[in-house]
Amino acid sequence: MAVVARLLILNGPNLNLLGQREQAIYGSKTLDEIMLECQQFAGTCEFELGHLQTNAEHELVERIHTAASDGTHGVVFNPAAFTHTSIALRDALLAVGLPFVEVHLSQPLGREAFRQHSYFSDIAIGTIAGFGPDGYVLGLQALINYLDG
Repeated sequence: MAVVARLLILNGPNLNLLGQREQAIYGSKTLDEIMLECQQFAGTCEFELGHLQTNAEHELVERIHTAASDGTHGVVFNPAAFTHTSIALRDALLAVGLPFVEVHLSQPLGREAFRQHSYFSDIAIGTIAGFGPDGYVLGLQALINYLDG
């Protein structure tokens, strides 16, 4: 039996409100719709895909820790507001050493000054920003390409 590579998508705070909040910035698709598209894409690439969205920083830290030992090969991560504040999440990703792609629906560099600093961009294998919901599939494709190396 072939070993299936496992990928994980992590989403930070307020992304559970996609489709409702600031549609001009974040679009009209819900997170469930986006994750369904990601599941379908991962399936066509023969990858298993897990997903977690939470508004709680510690839950993301714990899931990153678990990913190091549950067979996860890489992560697509939209830290949302934690992008600009979370040294704890940065440290968790550094501790486990899993490759990850940072994804943002909007283009943070074109927004408010406080959104223009990321605690993750310099340790990610890459960052995809500004492509709306398509950024998730782009992130998965980039991660798969990296893993297939």
